[in-house]
Amino acid sequence: MTKHDKLLTKMRTNPRDWRIESLQSIATRYGIEWRTLGGSHVVFSKSGVDFDLSVPAKRPIKPIYIRLFLEMIDKVNNHD
Repeated sequence: MTKHDKLLTKMRTNPRDWRIESLQSIATRYGIEWRTLGGSHVVFSKSGVDFDLSVPAKRPIKPIYIRLFLEMIDKVNNHD
């Protein structure tokens, strides 16, 4: 099991108290693009996934954003 797989397992178990850097690292591993537009949010996007996810970069990230991020990861895994 890779480092990113372990992080995803931890996110699924406990969607609280995550930092934006962890999401960016996992997104890069799964080929999900992320960008900041000079504001306080990071936007995650991937072709083939029917939504973009805008996550506030403040810490800690609310659990709803973690659940949506995991949904995006699952869609990427099912699409490949």
